[in-house]
Amino acid sequence: MYNVRKVYNDLYWIGASDHRLALFENIHPIPRGVSYNSYVLMDEKNVLLDTVDWSVCPQFLENLSHLLEGKTLDYIIVHHVEPDHMASLGEVMLRYPEAQIVASAKAISMMQQFGFDVSAKAQAVKEGDVLSTGKHSLTFVMAPMVHWPEVMVSYDTLDKTLFSADAFGTFGALDGKLFNDEVNFDRDWIDDARRYYTNIVGKYGAQTMNLLKKASGLEIARICPLHGPIWRNDLEYFIDKHKHWASYTPEVQGVMIVYASIYGHTESAAQALASKLVQNGVKDVSVYDVSNIDVSYLVSEAFKYSHIVLASSTYNADIFPKMKDFLEHLKMLNLQNRTVGIMENGSWASTAGNAMKKILESMKDMTILDTEVKIMSSLNDEEKLDNFADAITQSLKAQ
Repeated sequence: MYNVRKVYNDLYWIGASDHRLALFENIHPIPRGVSYNSYVLMDEKNVLLDTVDWSVCPQFLENLSHLLEGKTLDYIIVHHVEPDHMASLGEVMLRYPEAQIVASAKAISMMQQFGFDVSAKAQAVKEGDVLSTGKHSLTFVMAPMVHWPEVMVSYDTLDKTLFSADAFGTFGALDGKLFNDEVNFDRDWIDDARRYYTNIVGKYGAQTMNLLKKASGLEIARICPLHGPIWRNDLEYFIDKHKHWASYTPEVQGVMIVYASIYGHTESAAQALASKLVQNGVKDVSVYDVSNIDVSYLVSEAFKYSHIVLASSTYNADIFPKMKDFLEHLKMLNLQNRTVGIMENGSWASTAGNAMKKILESMKDMTILDTEVKIMSSLNDEEKLDNFADAITQSLKAQ
């Protein structure tokens, strides 16, 4: 059964949702599934904008066939060569051999690497090039490293639609809904959107800011990403979120406490600290056990909060492995502009604190509080925790 929805005037969505995939890119959990968005612009020349992952290829092909109803497919625009958007390209080429493939020069080269022989059909475009389809004109804008080097986006000047590739995407299956105003985005989707951006694109904040700057010069009525809902109103809300994430600016003035505890003593200290912060008037405090939550969620929360407390047991004369993995992810994804407090625990040679500081000092614009807590097996000195909580509270007030 086909599943097609009209987006606006001549534009249609022919994508699909997937609830069977457990890990996006075989690393990030997606308990709410994911969507693969593909679009068709019907005009004098009919245009397919991106294909889908192989897992939903049969549904996608049925959608495409139903929409075209025997009409010619003239162009296939490939904004991004990652296989979750290009895996079905070969099937489309077999069924519509007359279609020309439009992509950046780098994308065309990468298609060859993935085994797609497009040399006789490919049309390379660069920044500012325009493809006329009849009534519509698509202007191409290069967006390298958002989040692959070949990425481009396109803008329909007639209907003021931005086809944004992986930018403005989110985890989560659509399940019949298509537009941002058909869901409660701030309640049900924003956490997945943040987790998607921070883990997939987060390292490339400067490149994302460059794309946002280019987009700011366009009159945009809707944004069509390759994952998640299409935005047709309240665009500034979502654009502002991306400005925060891409510039590493905290969304929330609050405290994220992440602890690594072996037998519960470090956990006890972390929970006691949370209680004291709340009693100090800090409204936004969240506590996470690094061993019981996937690192992608921790990364997302780290991008959200202004202050992070790292409470780690020493393990094999180093940081507890799960905590170390979290810190290495933050460094890899270029997180910066945060204030960090350190708690360390060790029953004899405690080294976790200095090891955590070493990683933090190699990152950009990370402020490490002078006041810290050193625990020997279990924390029995309440004054240490009071001083630590006060230092964090004062730092929040100063910002």
